[in-house]
Amino acid sequence: MTDKQAAVSAPVRVFSNWRHFLAFGFGSGLARFAPGTFGTLVAIPLYLLLSQLSPWLYAGSVLVSFVFGIWLCNGVSRDLGVHDHGGIVWDEFVGYWITMFFVPAGWAWVLAGFALFRLFDIWKPWPIRWVDREVDGGLGIMLDDVVAGVVCCLILHAIRLGAL
Repeated sequence: MTDKQAAVSAPVRVFSNWRHFLAFGFGSGLARFAPGTFGTLVAIPLYLLLSQLSPWLYAGSVLVSFVFGIWLCNGVSRDLGVHDHGGIVWDEFVGYWITMFFVPAGWAWVLAGFALFRLFDIWKPWPIRWVDREVDGGLGIMLDDVVAGVVCCLILHAIRLGAL
């Protein structure tokens, strides 16, 4: 199946299959442009819920979401016949949640994390680009966003500590 054929069949599959619905970020990945950005926007209210948890529960929830995402993204990608279909945004959810780990509360931080994560997810500097190109399957779909999330989290904490 070509990318174009997969894009046409994706809306039907998203709303008729729970795995596709989750992988496509509750439908946010169906946006005609910038689906990753729309997926990250949908991750924000979920982050606000997660941020109420203790750091250990937050980290555990994100780890479970990552492992689940490997399975989820691999299966949906296989179903669509396209590796890392642009509408699959579960990886953006997890990447954003990693970006925001233990970041201070407040909308300025939420927006800074959003902007920084989108920048790094789109720009893909090394090592994010290497992971994106070299790691296949569900792990590859998830891992580049995880690495971007870790880098962005470190940058936000450096800003918080006044190191940047």
